[in-house]
Amino acid sequence: MRFLNISLLFFSIVSFGQKLPNYPTPFEKGNGNQSTTYDECIAYYKALDANFESIQLFEKDKTDSGKPLHIVVFSENKNFNFQQNKAKILVNNGIHPGEPDGIDASMQLLRDLATQKTKVPKNTMVIVIPVYNIGGMLNRNSTSRANQNGPEEYGFRGNARNYDLNRDFIKSDTKNARSFQQLFHEINPDVFLDNHVSNGADYQYTFTCIATQHERLGSALGNYFNTEFFPNIVNDMNRKKIDITPYVNVHSTTPDKGFEQFTDTPRYATGYTTLFNTLGFVPETHMLKPFKERVKVTYEFMVSVISATEENWKKIKTLRNENTKELGIGKLYPIDWEVDSTKVLYLDFKGFEGKMKPSAISGKDRLYYDRDKPFFKKIPFYGNHKPTQFVSIPKSYVIPQSQWQVIDLLKLNTVQFTTILNDTLIEVELYKIASFETSKSPYEGHYLHYNTKVKATSKKIKFFRGDYLVSTQQSGVKYLLETLEPEAVDSYFNWNFFDVILQQKEYFSAYVFEDVAKELLDKNTTLKTEFEAKKQADKTFLENGNVQLDWIYKHSEYYENSHLQYPIYRIIR
Repeated sequence: MRFLNISLLFFSIVSFGQKLPNYPTPFEKGNGNQSTTYDECIAYYKALDANFESIQLFEKDKTDSGKPLHIVVFSENKNFNFQQNKAKILVNNGIHPGEPDGIDASMQLLRDLATQKTKVPKNTMVIVIPVYNIGGMLNRNSTSRANQNGPEEYGFRGNARNYDLNRDFIKSDTKNARSFQQLFHEINPDVFLDNHVSNGADYQYTFTCIATQHERLGSALGNYFNTEFFPNIVNDMNRKKIDITPYVNVHSTTPDKGFEQFTDTPRYATGYTTLFNTLGFVPETHMLKPFKERVKVTYEFMVSVISATEENWKKIKTLRNENTKELGIGKLYPIDWEVDSTKVLYLDFKGFEGKMKPSAISGKDRLYYDRDKPFFKKIPFYGNHKPTQFVSIPKSYVIPQSQWQVIDLLKLNTVQFTTILNDTLIEVELYKIASFETSKSPYEGHYLHYNTKVKATSKKIKFFRGDYLVSTQQSGVKYLLETLEPEAVDSYFNWNFFDVILQQKEYFSAYVFEDVAKELLDKNTTLKTEFEAKKQADKTFLENGNVQLDWIYKHSEYYENSHLQYPIYRIIR
């Protein structure tokens, strides 16, 4: 869409029929410590849209705030069709609006691309989400980021419903997440950036970065990302005299003993985008550095990513297209990882000495960093992961139509499926939930399960017309495996989608079932042998009549099949 009215923001700086060469942003017009408001931000992009044919502002679906998500697109050839043969970079800003560096830097970036102040890519489209967490940005304050050095005002971490959107990419509790998924698949970006500001230790760097876990990308694409693409960006930043280090993943301690890469599972932005073979970065500027410096390095990093993408766009697209071929039926797919402590990279790290002194509050020892004592030394960094658990890739999944919540999310993520045309028996592998643990405190509206274990059996089950068959041989295969396999860290099961199966719906009255249980043992010698053996082996079991009765019930035909029965099924071949 074309915005015909130029924003009031520009009436003071643009005379009729003329354009100023620089179009200062609200950040640039201040003293370097003011971040744009939401209304100023959108007005600015409307004005760029009105004045430059290479810029277009699109209004997408709603967020929890009631306001729509926007994207701003730069395309050198003035063609805004995402299907054209170009690389696409998607930049997300304001997922945590108290960390606004990317919001202000992106306004400058798109202006500079439109005015050709910075080098214009001919084979790369740049797409920016001005503000993802609109509700949080509208909740403007000066205090919620207690440790952060500017700006004077900023937004709040929680969205309009108080969700942390950087934990919502799988469970999709918010309209924000659902709108993001739709536009992400519409764009199908080759590269993704999610701009942030750090918390944690003190050190000399203004810019740190989480490069997504390359092992999750796949062998060829992940190796390219880890050994060529990201190192080239780092080199370009260094040429601009900007030091860059991996995100300093330490809290309540000092980094001089080393640290490990942040593990971005699929609940996080880059963990999610990696499932679709998108190269992902989370820039993390340092909270204690001045806001003006943080905006500058965020801007420069985006310029470096554009340059690297433009130079390698054909190779990136080829590797992405080939990546799914690695995930054939019957192959093993890793669903859990841990840091590989055997692979160590020694960083030349620029830090400050961490010391202890008595707290003025408690009198107890407290940590502080002595900025008068900077250091430059090698420290260990653990940036590799190794798989700890695998699942074999099935031919397809069968999802009963009753599981409409799952189907809705698969549709949002452009997963392809067919419907069963007639009631039919199908040989499937089915899971019983054997064990799991549950967090004792709520986390983003859920009581997460973890350490989930399943027991698999095979059986012919009747499915009905309208149930769904979902092939794994499609571009969304990793999304399917990470969500539908219960043992995966961010599976739908672990996010409580299926908690109803954890509760029995039918039970028995002991005084009635006592006689039935006796008949069952008398008629089934195998069951009776198992029962007696358990009494001999388990003293607690031996001494508890109710537990014994429950055991017999759960080993009988009276026990409901649906209890602990995972309601999504696998066709192996």
